[in-house]
Amino acid sequence: MSISLGRPTVAEVSLGALRCNFQQVRALVGPRVGILAVVKANGYGHGAVPAARAFVGEGAVALGVATVEEGAELRAAGLRVPILLLGGTVHGQEEDVLDLELTPAVWDLERARALGERAAVRNRRLSIHLKIDTGMARLGVLPGDVTAIGRRLAELPGLEVQGVFSHFACAEDVSGPAVAEQVRLFGVAVEDLAAAGVHPPEIHLANSAAVMTLAGAHASMVRPGIMLYGVPPDPALASRARLTPAMRFRSSVIQVKHVPAGTAVSYGQTFRTRRPSVLATVPVGYADGYPRVLSNKAEVLVQGQRAPVVGRVCMDLTVVDVTGISGVGAGTEVVLWGPQGKAEITCGEVAAWADTIPYELLTGVGMRVPRVYADE
Repeated sequence: MSISLGRPTVAEVSLGALRCNFQQVRALVGPRVGILAVVKANGYGHGAVPAARAFVGEGAVALGVATVEEGAELRAAGLRVPILLLGGTVHGQEEDVLDLELTPAVWDLERARALGERAAVRNRRLSIHLKIDTGMARLGVLPGDVTAIGRRLAELPGLEVQGVFSHFACAEDVSGPAVAEQVRLFGVAVEDLAAAGVHPPEIHLANSAAVMTLAGAHASMVRPGIMLYGVPPDPALASRARLTPAMRFRSSVIQVKHVPAGTAVSYGQTFRTRRPSVLATVPVGYADGYPRVLSNKAEVLVQGQRAPVVGRVCMDLTVVDVTGISGVGAGTEVVLWGPQGKAEITCGEVAAWADTIPYELLTGVGMRVPRVYADE
């Protein structure tokens, strides 16, 4: 049974902006460096398949996802470029990886051996990327173990080390000494692999911040994420590329109330009006990805003007004070982040109010929020 789209809370995504942001990456890294477009977490909330198609159409040589399930979604949509499983695999996923022709990240011999054995049984050679832990203490082979694991990988049947990579511990600022040490350790690891007889053609380290500011880390391939969606990894880097935010998160007013001074608003009565006020209720809440921590902190755009969020953000509803803004009624558009006319509230600004980062807001936009795509 099909139902009509009634609830006005949607995330508008500009495919044109995605393409333009990809071309900004291309301009920064030049024509000889491959671009692996990261589309994990549902394309940073923008929709993995439409985003992936946009990036591949502009020349992405590979895509990055976190899980086998995310890779399967892209394959089901007909995308045939290499897909790197940045989160690796777990026991039991070997057949899925081979069936879907995915490229897993590997950081231990047990996983590598299991993958290689299944590939050999099927008379296949599976491409893998070896992950090096250069300073994040999360996933990856420690630098001192690279030579030994490289030799063992070279001996395993069914496997081909197609790539080697690491990840910066500082996603926003790659100018400090800790980052320089990571670059150095990664270079040593690549040399150690070569000494062990492993020469992966795909060498990648640069995230969005490094794409924008650290040309020495571009290697043979870069791995941008957040900048592809039009958000700089740090506001201080905004001038380094002409990025266009691709998502506009909006809703509409469903009720307007005129209330006297002293009226308590929403759960817990954490806000009381200080004057006769006009309150507008908007059908968006923390279940949609508009965080509760924005209660009594955030602003939205109504008629091109800023209106404060008042009272606690609820699961499905939020109240804003539209006193002094003329013409507000049921159906009036409300922009949570993005432009409205000449005004704009950026995702970064909302993230600052929520004491978080834009990554979390974008990836947190709920699945019940329809994505509406435009090609401008």
